[in-house]
Amino acid sequence: MAEKTAPRRVDRRKARTRTALVCAAQRLLAERRTDVPILEITELADIGVGSFYNHFDSKEDLFRVAVEEALEWWGSVMDRLTADIEDPAVAYAQSFRMTGRLHRRHPELSRILLNHGLELAQSERGLAPRAFHDIRAAVDAGRFEVEDLDLALAVTAGAALALGALLHAQPDRDDGTSADLAVRGLLRQFGIPADEAERICSLDLPDLDAVDTLVR
Repeated sequence: MAEKTAPRRVDRRKARTRTALVCAAQRLLAERRTDVPILEITELADIGVGSFYNHFDSKEDLFRVAVEEALEWWGSVMDRLTADIEDPAVAYAQSFRMTGRLHRRHPELSRILLNHGLELAQSERGLAPRAFHDIRAAVDAGRFEVEDLDLALAVTAGAALALGALLHAQPDRDDGTSADLAVRGLLRQFGIPADEAERICSLDLPDLDAVDTLVR
């Protein structure tokens, strides 16, 4: 039994070390402080320098993973919160509305999104592929009238990033109202009638306080 327990304990310790490094990198990314030595990263993570190379080949490798995991975490949250929604137009709107509220509730993750927005819009992980899936599903279901799926995704990503930048620039702006107005405009652009777009944007959202407990 002891022989089986020891490897598991080592694995848990390695996982904690890796998580600490990723979290430290995400904090630096949010602060736009990527031009730092590895020593500063390991001090922020409260681990030894030698442990860094047990997990990552370089600082650039760590920052890449930190960005990918930040987006993948939020994307997986959106998956769970929209899994039971049958209407893809509603799923699309719900994800955008919750992501809009993310900028205030999780400013560090928000800043990672904003600082790497253009590259993330083309990423195969995180929010972009999920938004693309919702748009395509809504088109297939006859809910959206979209001629160019890639362009629709680009417009969605641009709106989400612009909204986040505006919310950071105007701290008194209501994030929920702004997110709902933004996605209402997107729904209209994709062919949803005005009254239906308003109905979709007035639907109750999941408990966002419960979402906060899912933060790593």
